[in-house]
Amino acid sequence: MVTGAPLKIGSHVIEPGSRIKLQLSAARLYTDTDMSIPVEVIRAKKDGPTVFISAAIHGDELNGIEIVRRLLDSPSFKLITGTVIAVPIVNVYGMLMQSRYMPDRRDLNRSFPGSTNGSLTSRLAHMFLTEIVSKCHYCIDLHTGAIHRSNLPQIRANLKDPETAKLAHAFGVPVLLNSDLRDGSLRQAADESGTKVLLYEAGEALRFDELSIRAGIKGIFNVLVSLGMVSKRRRTEPKIEPLVAYKSSWLRAPESGIVRDRKSLGDYVKRGDLLADVCSPTGAYSKPLLANRSGIIIGKQNIPLVQEGDAMFHIALFDDPKDVVDNMDQLHENLMPEMDPQSIVV
Repeated sequence: MVTGAPLKIGSHVIEPGSRIKLQLSAARLYTDTDMSIPVEVIRAKKDGPTVFISAAIHGDELNGIEIVRRLLDSPSFKLITGTVIAVPIVNVYGMLMQSRYMPDRRDLNRSFPGSTNGSLTSRLAHMFLTEIVSKCHYCIDLHTGAIHRSNLPQIRANLKDPETAKLAHAFGVPVLLNSDLRDGSLRQAADESGTKVLLYEAGEALRFDELSIRAGIKGIFNVLVSLGMVSKRRRTEPKIEPLVAYKSSWLRAPESGIVRDRKSLGDYVKRGDLLADVCSPTGAYSKPLLANRSGIIIGKQNIPLVQEGDAMFHIALFDDPKDVVDNMDQLHENLMPEMDPQSIVV
């Protein structure tokens, strides 16, 4: 990660002061067609940090693709120092098939650091780590909940690292979740290469969520401002002070059946509150799902069908949960004054 020097990605050399689009060759399909990953590199003339922004490592997580698209299309997005490497679709295979996984059914985000001699997924992980991650100081990795699950806009990161925590706070979403590294994840591989990572979670797979998209664009811009890479604009809305959760857990279905939700994403719940009823389709039984702790619902299942043991509600613990609810209300006011889906919030 040498600053100021020419940046080489694949066969391309990107000089300071330039902006180029390129394709990183990933592999060939059965049809002898080349499959490649789209990349856009923006370099300021002045030296500074190198940041990569990645989306769709899970191919069905589409919010991040739109976040990157709008960011790159925004006339307000002008670098004054450093380099941004934007990768809107890492798992091109999964995106084409509307699938979380790679064609060999492996999870790309559990396959790092990869290998030049491994499976298709392992080779792609190795190539991405070598050509992109290892050349960057910072990473913002964009995700959503899995299929039929939604996440409240949140940053997951190693908040015990002071620099990472500072960037997480700068992002400006209501919830920060301290998150341990997972074996094989991009975040673990990036951490081992010395790259600081923020993982943004918001919305649901295979869906666009406007609030999540706008919060993601705004958050990336805030991080770049904090790194001195873009100019700070005059603030026109109240600042959100995020709250940190160091513990969270999923509550699981007590029975198989039909779900009647009693609580929603972002709600503050107290221990013993009724979250949902799981009912027999014939009316033979109705089992309550009760909160086993007080906290904020930061993730939930959306489909009204469960098998016994399915994860239904993700609850995070905060010192003052009411502040999180207030912050969510403020986020809506800041980002959703009108519903023009093409508006740029940076």
